[in-house]
Amino acid sequence: MHVQPLAIPDVLLIAPRIFGDDRGYFFETFQVDRYARAGMRLPFVQDNLSMSRRGVLRGLHLQHPHDQGKLVWVPFGAVLDVAVDVRVGSPTFGQWVSAVIDDKNHHQLYIPPGFAHGFCVTSDTALFAYKCTERYHPETELGVAWNDPDLAIPWPMESPELNAKDRAYPPLRAIDPARLPRYEPPPASRG
Repeated sequence: MHVQPLAIPDVLLIAPRIFGDDRGYFFETFQVDRYARAGMRLPFVQDNLSMSRRGVLRGLHLQHPHDQGKLVWVPFGAVLDVAVDVRVGSPTFGQWVSAVIDDKNHHQLYIPPGFAHGFCVTSDTALFAYKCTERYHPETELGVAWNDPDLAIPWPMESPELNAKDRAYPPLRAIDPARLPRYEPPPASRG
């Protein structure tokens, strides 16, 4: 597999090694030793799968405490996937990265704890699969407005389909910093 840090280096784009022939293809979606060496926080404790139609936007979600790292991929369809750094004190606080993930490129995205996450479906339908480093704790759920003007994320749709909860999330600047995760510098940079 090839692992590439994105503009926010804590977020990793993973291109798994694909073995294909005239029958189809095969690839590993996860292998604990290889993914740990790539720098992902482990273990993953919960797997999730959602199905959505074109134009559905889910996000931007996080939970704190009980912050979740996520390893995401799309077994069928295509999405624009977005991760926003919401770690108070982070040098990239309020910045975001995105990647197109689909059933053609087979890419995965690792989003570490401390990031808000969301995706928008760009195919007719999409299956969205993800592993989490923490179980779902609804009492600690938070969200950032998908259309936060300070973030200015260029979503592929002007009027995506959202649920009521996602429509009601505030912009990042309106969230009390005490409710957000804290940035912890890597051990090598601690003084």
